[in-house]
Amino acid sequence: MIQQDKCADKNNEFLTETIEYLENKGFENIKADLDGYESPKSFKRSSTGNSLTPDIIAEKRGIPYIFEVSLKSAKPKLLKTKWLLFDTLTKIKDYRFRIVTTRGHLSFTRDLIEEAKLNKEFIRI
Repeated sequence: MIQQDKCADKNNEFLTETIEYLENKGFENIKADLDGYESPKSFKRSSTGNSLTPDIIAEKRGIPYIFEVSLKSAKPKLLKTKWLLFDTLTKIKDYRFRIVTTRGHLSFTRDLIEEAKLNKEFIRI
């Protein structure tokens, strides 16, 4: 999610639901861009000054994972840029990158993954 989309209550509800799903799957040390959780490290673009923060960072068996929540957005280009940054970062640091979505946002997520030419499958909750 981009920062503008995180303000909506229904989006925060899905983010909380995603965190519960990850806890049930055995993920630990969860950091989320949500009240009540430690905030993940942000990355700032020097050209525009935009700050890009992962939605969720968690660990499983000592391997860090970056999770991005995919919900319909008014600015899909910024979301695609964010995904490309995190995909590149995870390849460099040997982390894992996953995209999480829900019903009603599946085709948007599929189209965006295809446009970005990411070789990723998404997690459907």
